[in-house]
Amino acid sequence: MHFDQRTQRALRDAGLETDDLRAASVAVVEAVRRDATALEDFFDDHDTVYSDMDMAHSRSDYPEHAVDYADITTHGGEMRGWLRFDTWGVYVEDGRILDDGSVELTLGPTINDRVRFAADRETLR
Repeated sequence: MHFDQRTQRALRDAGLETDDLRAASVAVVEAVRRDATALEDFFDDHDTVYSDMDMAHSRSDYPEHAVDYADITTHGGEMRGWLRFDTWGVYVEDGRILDDGSVELTLGPTINDRVRFAADRETLR
């Protein structure tokens, strides 16, 4: 089951039965899988993206990145992967699609921050 023991106990205390917990767990796993696919599709659909990442070597408030690929996997309710640009790559986790069509990911070591990516700079303004 996706929920840890403490969460399961709290949900049972709130009135959920084991079948309810299983159904919720399955729903979380499916939602994470759908989001991972949508994130990969976003990066597959755009050769170039822009971000709100603070980059020391960029003059732009919204630097441009040439996308090579995104490889995002899921395990239960967790999402992790690798985002590769033309000259560098970064570990990613916990991504989501935002209502404005941009995406947000937590980028791992060297960046260690939550970063938004969009198909154009206007979306990030």
